Amino acid sequence: MKFCRFSPIGSSSTQPASALYGLLEGDRVRDVTGPPWSAWSEGSRSWPAAEVRLLAPVEPGKIVCVGRNYAAHAAELGNEVPKEPLIFLKPPSAIIGPGEPIVLTPQSQRVEHEGELALIVGKRCSQLKDSDDALSYLFGYSCLNDVTARDLQKSDVQFTRAKGFDTFCPVGPHIETELDPADLLVETHVNGASRQSGRTSLMTYPVALLVRWISRVMTLFPGDLIATGTPAGVGPLVAGDVVEISVGGVGVLRNPVQAPHT
Repeated sequence: MKFCRFSPIGSSSTQPASALYGLLEGDRVRDVTGPPWSAWSEGSRSWPAAEVRLLAPVEPGKIVCVGRNYAAHAAELGNEVPKEPLIFLKPPSAIIGPGEPIVLTPQSQRVEHEGELALIVGKRCSQLKDSDDALSYLFGYSCLNDVTARDLQKSDVQFTRAKGFDTFCPVGPHIETELDPADLLVETHVNGASRQSGRTSLMTYPVALLVRWISRVMTLFPGDLIATGTPAGVGPLVAGDVVEISVGGVGVLRNPVQAPHT
């Protein structure tokens, strides 16, 4: 099933009442009592998909990101593969949805794309055991762009500023619930040109292990977001670019890139 968060065209997504959760059914969107990872039911209203604007499908309490989870990406930045998952946080204020602009920052001279598989937590989990079915705690999967100010990441050493700017976490276009994350193709295109291509089977730490490992560090709550790491091929974004992140079985997340606000 494909769940989304949307606003009917003509209403303002800045008004909470206009943001609805929905179920994608072919070329239509039906409203649901949301969020869908809680108890939900189908509503009585539906819209043609062309008459809604998709928003970021989640409003997470936290975004947990995994660094250097593909050996080729670690190598391209001159890093070793970590001996255990390397995690960091992005602020929820960084989230934007499909079609919204990634706004570059004047604090950085090199902002890069990082296409990733995103996990949406469906059930509260803490201290999961090796015998626990970690995937059963997930609601579904989406596309994510872990936008990074690479020069700031290198100068700061830690990742908070480089990855925390507003608009630096595009997510979408929707959530796919019926998916096996073991061997999905993750790709990034910029202005139609291929930049990244890798399969989730190449992850150093696979999805189930990540969920268990993170749950032993912090409690995960429904709606929390986990970014699983990026394949090799990260590269710069400049104003005027259009970046597309695709995950097999999910869809394509497309965002334009804008110059910094003045």
